[in-house]
Amino acid sequence: MKAMVTGGAGFIGSHIVDALIEAGHDVCVVDNLWNRGGGRMGNINKAAKFYLMDVQSPLLRQVFDLERPDIVYHEAAQHSVKISTDYPVLDAQVNTFGLLNVLRCCVRMRTQKIVLASSGATHGPIEKMPIVESAPQLPSCPYGITKMTAEHYLRYWNQQYGLKYTIFRYPNVYGPRQDATGEAGVIAIFARRILEGEKVQINWGGEQTRDFVYVVDIARANLLVASSGDNETYCLGSGIGTSVNEIYRLLTESIGISPGTKPGVKTPGDQRHSRFDASKARRDLGWAPQVSLKEGLKKTVEFFKERV
Repeated sequence: MKAMVTGGAGFIGSHIVDALIEAGHDVCVVDNLWNRGGGRMGNINKAAKFYLMDVQSPLLRQVFDLERPDIVYHEAAQHSVKISTDYPVLDAQVNTFGLLNVLRCCVRMRTQKIVLASSGATHGPIEKMPIVESAPQLPSCPYGITKMTAEHYLRYWNQQYGLKYTIFRYPNVYGPRQDATGEAGVIAIFARRILEGEKVQINWGGEQTRDFVYVVDIARANLLVASSGDNETYCLGSGIGTSVNEIYRLLTESIGISPGTKPGVKTPGDQRHSRFDASKARRDLGWAPQVSLKEGLKKTVEFFKERV
């Protein structure tokens, strides 16, 4: 199978590339290496072809002409809630117009399927937990709005052109290669600061909870839908909510350093609690997280120790 991974130099995308190559597939990566997006040359698997390109570029069609992918994993995105609230036009350009460019190329080259990295942010604040696929989508930030819009475009492209899709609504994904300098990725940010002996800023009191899933488990889910899950939407998660304060405690315990904390404010568009019911993914795909939070944090800390 020939696969294209947009955003394949980024955190999640590069792990998907690794999983595909390990499974014997022919993979190409499209990434613009935006300095606030997490894409890094060092993340790219040497067995993959690499194209330095923005997904909005009209030259993307030439990459499709050369590679003729059977499946596209669309991981390229503006992924920060804060950036989306500060720069909503930028968020729409990348997450909506970039996707439309990819979809048009898929139809033109008769690509069989596209897999979309969506988000639990499409649901917005929800009182009933855990979140299921049928839960209302009332996003409270531009990032959630553009991700919800992307889902609707995929359904339209399937109805209009027959392009198959799978949509994944990701939880809080963490692990090696996550950008520890940006606004998103609390575990990566905390790990780097603790290792450097800096005080950690904890926003909104720290009792907000998230569903944390290790990145290799997310990559495995993407590999599974290469041959299943057509025209379906799946929530991925562990079903367990862990507070930001607990993450800080577990990391200091793992690292052996406790530099202390300082208070921060609520990020615009942030949700108080979020956890997911992955029963549908378990039933249809045979997927469930395999890496425990404690084991995943240990692997993540080991990665950042080598780089601090």
